[in-house]
Amino acid sequence: MNGSDINFLSQLFEEIKDIFFIILDKNGESYYSSNIEKVTTYSTEEISSLPENIHSLITEEDLPDFKKLLTEFESDSSKNLVEFNYRIKSKDDNHIWLKEVMNVIRDPEGEIIQNKSVLFNITETKSKELESEAVCNNLKELNVAKDKFISIISHDLRAPFTTLLGFSEILLNEQDLTEEERNEYIRYIYDASKTQLNLINTLLDWSRLQTGRIKVEPTRLNIKSTIANAITPLTGDAIRKNIDVKIDIPSELFINADERLFSQAMVNLVSNAIKYTNEGKEIHISAQRFKAGMIEIIVRDEGMGISEENQSKLFRIDQKFSLAGTTGEKGSGLGLTLMKEIIDKHGGQVWFYSKVGEGSEFHFTVPEAKNLVLIVEDELSVRTLYKKVIETGLPNFEIKVADNGYEAISLLKDIIPTIIITDHDMPLMNGIQLIEAIHKKESNRAIPVIVISAKLNDEITKTYSKLGVDKIIPKPVDLDNLVDTMKECLY
Repeated sequence: MNGSDINFLSQLFEEIKDIFFIILDKNGESYYSSNIEKVTTYSTEEISSLPENIHSLITEEDLPDFKKLLTEFESDSSKNLVEFNYRIKSKDDNHIWLKEVMNVIRDPEGEIIQNKSVLFNITETKSKELESEAVCNNLKELNVAKDKFISIISHDLRAPFTTLLGFSEILLNEQDLTEEERNEYIRYIYDASKTQLNLINTLLDWSRLQTGRIKVEPTRLNIKSTIANAITPLTGDAIRKNIDVKIDIPSELFINADERLFSQAMVNLVSNAIKYTNEGKEIHISAQRFKAGMIEIIVRDEGMGISEENQSKLFRIDQKFSLAGTTGEKGSGLGLTLMKEIIDKHGGQVWFYSKVGEGSEFHFTVPEAKNLVLIVEDELSVRTLYKKVIETGLPNFEIKVADNGYEAISLLKDIIPTIIITDHDMPLMNGIQLIEAIHKKESNRAIPVIVISAKLNDEITKTYSKLGVDKIIPKPVDLDNLVDTMKECLY
């Protein structure tokens, strides 16, 4: 190839993005298109100085396959064209996928005397190809898991009917049953029906979460009271086994979660703990700040524990894992799967520690609700003073301010404060009118409100009480009392 041909190719490839060429002669001469640096981040001089030119940059993972294919090609004198796909590492340690189309000229003995390679940057195409391959493999795995899941569920849905039909038939046909026998058989039917209904409800909820038919609607929740309310229906089960369920959660922790779904996750987790804990033992529920913006909740029991073999089966729909409780309680094995699905939908994580004979400790995270105070006060100096006192006394609270009722109502369109502090006597709209306007928006009705007034009388106090105002304090305010009053309203 003469100099004019090389110049023509250089000019041509200079205009084409992500493509360059290399020509190597047996006598040691080499030619590189100038845009090689744009693709590889290495200059012509840097690549030509390498012992095997650009092939010296091939990653360790791809080098064995490349060398094998190159050796086969070079030894087969009938072949003059070959194609390679491989990765090189750029100067900034990024991988660049290249497709090299090599055309060679051989002498009469078949020895290569010149090779001309055109190289294409296929990084973007290869990334999409690998992404598609990963998605395809994932779908295949999901399909296999689905088939196993259907097989497991089909068995679980069918199993209780043996009990239901068998004892129903006895009750219908046996006339000489004693009252004790009759009650015993009815109890078997009741227990099997209860187990079946629980399985079906769990399946429906899991399916709705999977398909997006259950909308997650997070609201600000106090963790301690929400968990206490959620597990109240389990009190009977705990009492029957003489299990003490202890809740050790600071009153000031709030989360941003869907109350119904979060409560269901807690019920599934705590009912499991009760089921697998021996009589007279304890279950501990605690919570703490985990990292920025997240709260960690821990449920620890002194139960049977989970063997290492079975630990990998938890949270999986394609693995059957359900053991009888310490007093023979039955379960579907899907409770923890549904619980994890709920936490995933909230953007949290689930993990656990367990040892046979010592019990289990389940951890999960949910988003922390932002603490937000809305101060409605028309005097700038007073607003500034309240803000400074609250920042000192409650450092984890964000503060928003409004200088009148109309501005406060406008802010409430975009925020849901933890607590509202408002002056009574303001221009345009007084405190009573503001609270009446706030109550028109149903979602704001439960927000604690502190009213501050320099003109308190019985009529004003009664009006605020009817509106459900939590605290009314005189002005000028005892600043230490302001923070204490806020804590009383919140905790």
